[in-house]
Order: sequence, then structure tokens, then C-alpha cells
Amino acid sequence: MSFEITGKLIEKYNTIQVNDRFKKREFVLERTESNGGMEFTDHIKFQLTQDRCNLVENVGLNDEVKVSFNIRGNKWERDGKVNYFTNLDAWRIEKNLNQQSNNDSTPPPSLDDMPTPSDEPDDLPF
Repeated sequence: MSFEITGKLIEKYNTIQVNDRFKKREFVLERTESNGGMEFTDHIKFQLTQDRCNLVENVGLNDEVKVSFNIRGNKWERDGKVNYFTNLDAWRIEKNLNQQSNNDSTPPPSLDDMPTPSDEPDDLPF
């Protein structure tokens, strides 16, 4: 099962080569919600693994992004002790399109910008 969340990128860390077969890169989203007149801010850490480590490369700090991710859980035992770990494994990062158009002075296209259909035959050969 996959999930999506939108927030502001506030941290991105360097890629770490954990061992000869595994590498990961972590990043943090800030997400603020209002509930009952109160505002709550969450800081959510995600990880990218293997060939996905570069997905956050072209995203700047403070950019609004949508992250698609899976929740993974692992059990780890050592010396009779059991620990459980939960990871949010991101697999897609998209910049928020609304933010991009707000930074651009050109308004987004509307239906009025569409060309009107013509009754003239199309002379293209395909």
C-alpha cells in the first residue's frame, strides 16, 4: 500500500553507503495542520534507497513537494533483545505545481487560451 503527503522540504542529507549493497538518503518534510483553531506542525523524516537517492537532488529547501511513499517495518534481534523499526520509504517526489505557478508571473492557461477549431481541412500529411 502506498501513501502521499504534501509538505515543505526543510532538510536533505547526503547519501550514506551503509554497506557494499545498500545506500540511503534521508530528508525531512514540515507539515502544518489546523485543528480546532490550533495549529500543529509535524516534522516527518523519509528515506530514499538505492537508485532513488537522487530523487531529492533537484528539489530546493523550502520547496513545497508531494511525496509518494510506502511504510516498511523491520524486526531486529541481537543478544536476546528485540527491536522494531519503521521506515517511510519514498519512491517519488514532485514539486508542488501551484508553488511553481505562483513564482512565475505568467498566469496558468485557461480554456479561453485554447485555439478555436477551424473548418478548414488540415493539410498535414499525417
